[in-house]
Parts: sequence; C-alpha cells; structure tokens
Amino acid sequence: MSSPVLRRVVRRETHSPRTVAMIVAVVLVILALIYVGTEIVLNLAGQPALLLGPAAAFGWVVGLPTEVPVGVSVAIGAVIAVLGVVLVVLAVAPGRLSKHQLVVGESAVVADNGVIASAIAQRVSDESGLPRDQVRVGVGHRSVDVTLTPAVGVPVDETQVRALADAELESYRLASKLRTAVRIERPREQEENA
Repeated sequence: MSSPVLRRVVRRETHSPRTVAMIVAVVLVILALIYVGTEIVLNLAGQPALLLGPAAAFGWVVGLPTEVPVGVSVAIGAVIAVLGVVLVVLAVAPGRLSKHQLVVGESAVVADNGVIASAIAQRVSDESGLPRDQVRVGVGHRSVDVTLTPAVGVPVDETQVRALADAELESYRLASKLRTAVRIERPREQEENA
C-alpha cells in the first residue's frame, strides 16, 4: 500500500484519538482556573472566600515544606509525579484500537480483532474436532491466545493447534506479525483424578 492517503486512513482506523483524555484534562484545568478566578474576584470585592482566599492559599503553599511531615511531602510529590507521567504518556503514546491491517494489494483493509479471533476459533474447532464452545481465542496487538478446554479423556496436540492458528493467521496476511500462544485447560474432574 503505497498511497499516503490509504496509509492515513488505515492509521485512523487502527489508532484511537486521545480526545477523551484531552477533554478530561482540559475540563479539570478550566474548573481549577474558574475556582482560582472566583477566589481572586471575591478577595478583591472584600467578600469571604469560598474555601481558601488567595493570601491564605499562598501562605499555605509557602509553609508546606516546613509544616508537613517529610513522608507526607514525599507521598504528595510522588502522586503528582505519577499524574504528570500519565498525562505525558497519554499525550505522546498512540492509542490502539482492537483492529489489524490486512495486506491486500493496493487496497486498505482493516479487520476487527474479534472477527479474526472468531475465524481462528472456528478453524481450530473444525480441524481439531473440538466443539466450538471449547475453543476460546483472544487477539491482541502483538499476540493471539488460544485456550482449549477439551472434555475428559479427549487428547489435544498443542503443536497441531498452534500450527492451525498460525496457518489461519498467515492466510489473512496481517501487516504485523502476531505471536501465538496455546493453552490447554483440563476440567477439574480430570485434575482431581490425576
């Protein structure tokens, strides 16, 4: 896919905008500024403060290092630092939607992870002979997790299941390589008898 327009469309379909995080951050900043502005106007008008007047707030901030125990200051600083790191990560890191790009010539094709997972589960069920309700598949951004819960005494070859899942993935020609993990969960009756 060489067209810049198609690349942009695929990017928009597979990555999430940070609109919600940005709106929450902006609303919180606006509310804080409205409160500060209200306190300043009330102080200038000679009215009592809603919570804490500007002079009292400034005095509290200046006296904070000497009046608060060191452990509390460190804890508050750590919380503020973590909040800052979270906001920076939200601002810089791309959001990912649960979709994958398929390479199909010059076309832009995007498939939902649920559709891919359902198709893999159906193929594993058909080829292994297990009922469809005993095959669960989850598709993430970098991996595919296949979980089988066969009935008591039903043999399952983990290598064959991984090969089936990999073959199904290869048939989709996904733009990014996914790692396949297979897990076999036995019913509790079998674990107790073993």
